[in-house]
This record gives sequence, C-alpha cells and structure tokens, in this order.
Amino acid sequence: MAIEVGTKAPDITLKSQHGEAVSLADFRGKKNVVLLFYPFAFTGVCTGELCALRDQLPSFVNDDVQLLAVSNDSPFALRVFADQEGLEYPLLSDFWPHGAASRAFGVFDEEKGCAVRGTFIIDTEGVVRWSVVNAIPEARDLNEYVKALEAL
Repeated sequence: MAIEVGTKAPDITLKSQHGEAVSLADFRGKKNVVLLFYPFAFTGVCTGELCALRDQLPSFVNDDVQLLAVSNDSPFALRVFADQEGLEYPLLSDFWPHGAASRAFGVFDEEKGCAVRGTFIIDTEGVVRWSVVNAIPEARDLNEYVKALEAL
C-alpha cells in the first residue's frame, strides 16, 4: 500500500547514476520533488516515460521542482541507460538494500522484485501532496504531474 497524501515522506538517500548520494532531505526548504519509481531501465514503457520527462524537462527540473527517478537497477546500469537515452536528471538506484526505498513508499512488488509505477509529489516541507500508482505495464500521464505541481 503506497503512502498516503498528507503524510511526511520517508527520508531516503540513494546513489545516482554518477555515484553521488542524493537524499530527499537535500531539497527540504528549497524545492518540491517529483519522485518517480519505475520498474527497470531499458524496458519499453519505462524508457518511453523517462524520455517523455526528458523532452519536457523544464517542467520537472527548475528553480521550484526537482525530478528524481528511482529503479531497482544498479547505479552502473543506470549510468549506461542515462547516457544512451540522454537523461540528465538523477536516476537513483534502489538496488541495495534491494528495494528499501520502494518499500518505504509502499510501491515494491515482492513477487517481481521491483517497484511498480509510483509517483509522489513532495512539497518543500517533505509532505506528500499528490500521488499516483500504476501497475507495471501501465504508463503514467505526465500532464497529471504538471497539473499537480501547478496546484502547489
């Protein structure tokens, strides 16, 4: 069960595709965060979603908002994926301990060993203000994110 809107987001710290530690706490008091969980790099729906975000990046990475995309892939795989697809925003690895961040947000599928498609908009105070969770094969609508961000 995904964490509910109105609750404080768990403070997670994960390694990016560049090996840097990135924490939700890094953005408190500074930026809203779009935290996007996706199953695996290099898969069709995930690649499509992440490239669509790349193509609309000014809506998701600017003075007010930071996009963070999380999968259960290793940081090394995420680096190759980011370079291949031209993804310049942080891709965070929830590889080890396997799925800890996904579990904290309630979006880890124990049977498949990966996150489902969960998206959380977290305000500058660290509170979840909007979320959507889709099954693994179902792509998300990026326009919903934009509307939710505009409502903050």
